Amino acid sequence: MQLAEKLPSDTVNATHEVVVPQEVIEAANRGGLYELGESYMRGEWETNDLFQLMSHLVTGDRRVPVTLRKFSPRLLAALIKDRVMNLQVGKRAFEVGERHYDLGNDLFSQMLDKSSMSYTCGYWRNAQNLDEAQVAKIDLLCKKLKLKPGMRVLDIGCGWANFAYHAAKHYGVSVVGLTVSKEQAALGRERCKGLPVEIIIQDYQTFSGSFDRVVSIEMIEAVGRKNIPTFFEMAERCLKDGGLFALQVISAETFSLRSNAGLDQFIMWLQHRIFPNGWIPSFPSLIDPARGSLVIEDLHNFSADYATTLRAWALNFEDAWPSLRAKYGDEFRRMWLYYLHGCEALFTARMVQLYQIVYSKGGVSGGYEAVR
Repeated sequence: MQLAEKLPSDTVNATHEVVVPQEVIEAANRGGLYELGESYMRGEWETNDLFQLMSHLVTGDRRVPVTLRKFSPRLLAALIKDRVMNLQVGKRAFEVGERHYDLGNDLFSQMLDKSSMSYTCGYWRNAQNLDEAQVAKIDLLCKKLKLKPGMRVLDIGCGWANFAYHAAKHYGVSVVGLTVSKEQAALGRERCKGLPVEIIIQDYQTFSGSFDRVVSIEMIEAVGRKNIPTFFEMAERCLKDGGLFALQVISAETFSLRSNAGLDQFIMWLQHRIFPNGWIPSFPSLIDPARGSLVIEDLHNFSADYATTLRAWALNFEDAWPSLRAKYGDEFRRMWLYYLHGCEALFTARMVQLYQIVYSKGGVSGGYEAVR
């Protein structure tokens, strides 16, 4: 059944004795959280509470010394690839759409909220369920952008047009949405019929235009380390002087001397199985645009809300599984649950952050009034 009530805080912060199967210890010692995910997909171990187990492991277990496995051959290869190669240009820019977002609208429509079908963190401050949290997040961005009727808005990475639909319908703006997913574009166009919304299948790097406002909701994680400057340059180029740019972004320190080894291992698994060529921006990379004409007007951290969002998605996925099993298979189910509950554990432990950042082009005269 669809999650009906707001998840109580103890569902993501509960503490009890965690039983760690011997198979888990052996798999993690072979290859950290990367190998743990692979072995779970193969059905080599079971647990009654995957989230609690993952939380236990990411925060430390002396029998599973993932923190000592910093410089594995796999990590070294990932470091070299991350810094030498640009894996998000040309045809590769469409790979995440083809391998992830085009899995099937049947999967995402049952896992995500019904109101907006948002595949990003919800805003749970006053929400009682997933639908309310997602609509609240979209409306919060609209308010932070100070939308007014007649404005022209660019949505970089528009998903299934959740923001575009809400902004056009409730704020009277026109929206151009960019996506690299055919499935997302098809459903987004259907949802926005009759509204001033245009959904375009195009790599953001090749797009140009002039807009009063720009928004991007958790798409920057797909552009890659080498393309972060290109992403901000494109947003700045498309934004009119005095305009606002709202960015919702997952952020963490990864693949560096300072990063957490367990987090690096899990990110490598995510890149292999879930989000090909993905990269999580570090906080300094989000500050760098302020060296140009973009001014940071507002920074809002609500990372803990992502743990609640992920738990809701996992519950919806499990409820929908009987109708999905024939198409996707049991190995996919285990992969998907490791992805959802692993991410939930990392956000609960605050090893990964979620920010909404508002930039202005040239600064807001008289100052920017923040919205919460």
